[in-house]
Amino acid sequence: MNNPIAELLGRGVEEVIDYHHLERQLVSKKKLRVKLGIDPTSQNIHIGRAVLLLKLRAFQDAGHQAVFIVGDSTGLVGDTSDKDSERPMLTEAEVKANMKTYFEQAYKILDKKKTEVHYNSKWLNKLGFFELAKLANLFGLHEMESREIIARRMKAGQRVSLHEAMYPLLQGYDSVAVKADLELGGTDQRFNLLAGRRIQPLYNQEPQDILMMGILEGTDGRKMSSSWGNVINVTDEPNDMFGKVMSISDDLIKKYFILATRVPLGEIDGILRSNANPRDQKLVLAQKITELYYGGKIAAQAKENFGKKFGKNSSSEIEPDVVLSKKDGEYILLDILVEGKLASSKSEARRKIKEGAVNHNQQKITDENARVKIASGDLFRLGKRFLKIK
Repeated sequence: MNNPIAELLGRGVEEVIDYHHLERQLVSKKKLRVKLGIDPTSQNIHIGRAVLLLKLRAFQDAGHQAVFIVGDSTGLVGDTSDKDSERPMLTEAEVKANMKTYFEQAYKILDKKKTEVHYNSKWLNKLGFFELAKLANLFGLHEMESREIIARRMKAGQRVSLHEAMYPLLQGYDSVAVKADLELGGTDQRFNLLAGRRIQPLYNQEPQDILMMGILEGTDGRKMSSSWGNVINVTDEPNDMFGKVMSISDDLIKKYFILATRVPLGEIDGILRSNANPRDQKLVLAQKITELYYGGKIAAQAKENFGKKFGKNSSSEIEPDVVLSKKDGEYILLDILVEGKLASSKSEARRKIKEGAVNHNQQKITDENARVKIASGDLFRLGKRFLKIK
């Protein structure tokens, strides 16, 4: 795709509102204020969220103003757009701890010198009751109820808190506060994004355009989510990041290239054609993703180490993804896998053991209740990740 505007509006994009208006704005070379907000609901930004940061960077490189908002106030309320149950409200302490390094993580992708940054508590904490009532008056209860995930929960008799109905108003007001021309978001945020378009005219602003990106699946094939533990974080160690990318389903390879890398679209099909084996395709993909966050030299080292793990080299050459300090002795295998972060929970560890994905010193273990004798230097493998006992 040689047309830069077509790539901006096409690469990984699921829907644009209003497409023709936004296209005209881009053709006119008007410098747009492009807004992206992320709530600090966990301490790490994963590459599923980074999909939107990469699109924001693309607009930034095209000469537009990137406006990045960390939702320290909206994070307290909690967005349930993608949740099958009510999201518990976080405490101020939890949000403060989560957002400690958010800007630092975002700058792995964004150009720091050209990024306008905000915490939305700056304006949301000043909103009074009557101002919120004015915003709420723009929406009907039936509109909230018609949202697919809310309707599903109500039909199932699940509780829907009133604070959940407030969230789109707050996100919409963010657009007013920063005078957004365009807001980026995932397809699961459609209602929230449209809220900004509805609220802005109340403050004599033109309604923002909206660009919605596709949702990236995690290492287990479900939507990437910190709460499910299926994430690849932008702060993961290079070897860990490389190995996690290698563990994704083969049918996600092209989607990952499009959404999670900056490889030009015109080159992606060529890479896939010249590497017919999915494993070889993922080797290129894992190197490109690791390079994005750590540079070419470290990415090449991660690729070399991955080759050692799964080639004909002896186990002594393997650089582990995780090192766990334990005294020599006998332990419950499930505990080792969870404590060593090879599995996010005992239920996941049990499932992986049953699938035959767990090895101890190159010996497969299929008994989920197994106890293992360990000593310094022992290696555990789950899928494509290794744990070494120190």
